[in-house]
Order: sequence, then C-alpha cells, then structure tokens
Amino acid sequence: MMTYLLLILGFVLLIKGADFLVDGSASLAKKYNISNIVIGLTIVAFGTSTPELIVSLIASMNGNTEIAIGNVVGSNIVNIFFILGVSATIYPLATKSNTIWKEIPMSLLAALLLWVMANDQLIDGDNSSMLSRIDGIVFLAFFIIFIYYTVGIAKSDTDDSPEIEIQNITPGKSFLFIVLGLAGLIIGGKWIVDGAVALAKNMGLSESLIGLTIVAVGTSLPELAASAVAAYKKQTDIAIGNVVGSNIFNIFLILGISSLIKPLPFTSGSNIDVMVACLASIVLFVLLFVGKKHIIQKWQGLLMILIYVIYVGYLVMTK
Repeated sequence: MMTYLLLILGFVLLIKGADFLVDGSASLAKKYNISNIVIGLTIVAFGTSTPELIVSLIASMNGNTEIAIGNVVGSNIVNIFFILGVSATIYPLATKSNTIWKEIPMSLLAALLLWVMANDQLIDGDNSSMLSRIDGIVFLAFFIIFIYYTVGIAKSDTDDSPEIEIQNITPGKSFLFIVLGLAGLIIGGKWIVDGAVALAKNMGLSESLIGLTIVAVGTSLPELAASAVAAYKKQTDIAIGNVVGSNIFNIFLILGISSLIKPLPFTSGSNIDVMVACLASIVLFVLLFVGKKHIIQKWQGLLMILIYVIYVGYLVMTK
C-alpha cells in the first residue's frame, strides 16, 4: 500500500513542481524582455521534460539504470503513439509552423542516434553495450546545436509561432516558485524511483518494465495535458510541437546528462524498445510529411493508440 502511495504522491509533487518551475522561470524571463517564442522553446519545453530528467538522474545515481533508460525510451513511445494518438482523436493534427517542420526530422535523428550509440556489441563488436560518458557528451553537443538552431529560426519566424501565456508575478514570488518547483521535483522524483523499485520487487517484475510503462506514463502526464488541451483548442502546432520537442529533450539532454554522471548499461533486451521509439518517430514523420494533406486524422490517432496498447501487451508478456 505504501509503495502505491509513494508513487502517487511522487507523481503529484513532480508534476506540480514542474508547473511551479515553469511559471516562476517564464515570469522572470519575461521581466528581462526575453521573447515569448524563446521562452516557449526553452523554459516551457524544458519544464515539461523535467519530470523525466529528475527521475532518470536519480535512477542513474542510485544505480537503477534500467529505470533511467526505460523512462526516457518509454516516454518517447508514449508521447507519439499514445499522447498524439489521443490528441488526434480530439481534433485532427496538422502543422503549419516552420519551426515544427524542422524539429520533426531532428526527433527522428535523435531516436536513430540513440540506437547507434547504445548498440556497441552490434556495431563495434564490443563485449557489452552501454551509453558511455563520451556518448553523453555527444548527446549534449547535439542538444546545444538543437537549442541554438531552433531559437534562431524561431526568432526569424515569429509570425508563425504560437503565443505563450505567462503569469505576471513579482520577481520575489518568481524565485519562490522556482525554489518550490525544484524541491517538488527532487522529492517527487526520489519517491517515484523508490516506489518503482519497490513495486518491481513486490510484483516480481523487471525495473525495465516498470520504467517503460508506469514511470514513463507518469512522467509524460504534463505532455498529455498540454497536447490534449492544445488539440481541444485547435492549436495543433502546439500539440505536435510539445511532443516533438519533449522527445528531443529526452534523448539529447536527459540521456546525455544521465550517462555523463554514470555510464548506462544497455541490454540486448532493450533493443526492441529503442526500435519501437525509432518506429514511432518514423510513423510521425511519414504521417506529416508524406501525402497531400500532411495531417493525422482521427482514425489514425486511434490506430496509434492501438499500436501503443499492443506494445504494452508485448512488454507484459516478455519482460
């Protein structure tokens, strides 16, 4: 019972902490005349990815590397197949923003690069596979390039960029929000990792399965809320951009920092999960780039959800 309570409270603290951090940081940035689009592509995008970041960092430092990797890979799969699937059933998803058009290939590159980096045995013939500290540096270098490039094209494309709603609060309150947000993230993240490890032991399940499913879905709740609301408001650029940006952050930033702190062993059993993450990016690429309409219809959204359900069923049967 305590394990479930720990997980639930952890997710509540984690998500509320991310909200506080975004509100405080965005308000403070606005005070210094930083543009909405830059805030949206950096602070807000980072804010929705902080749950995955904190959980993976804590798991990595604790030696729970299966949760660290599973959380990121699982979140990327959830983001595309489930969250965009749900969003498309609310309202068909199309994108007009040039910024988003350029981000989608980058998310596909991130997934493919993860597969290459994690497969030392297959590619280099090594005795074992892992994401090394050098891999982490490469990921972070790509992340810096991505941020620099994205902010640059966004600044030159402001008419095509969605407006970000920012709370007007005092600098003192902004700092308080940031401190409370960080505290909620750290405490919530620790409780989630502890709860996930305990749940895996109690139920006789692998940490990889828990990381790929329960933890991944829980840390993706901010993306689900943001994209579903955006689809309901017919702001489909935000619905898609939120997921695509999060997936790039997850691989380049989160796995970059996590593997830099401590190399992450990669088992051959996790290969199929990385391939599914690659498949998810390819599916999104094909749906939005191929054909005349460049749109994800409602029936395609339902199909994406079905693919996710089948994948979870596969995990339960094999892990």
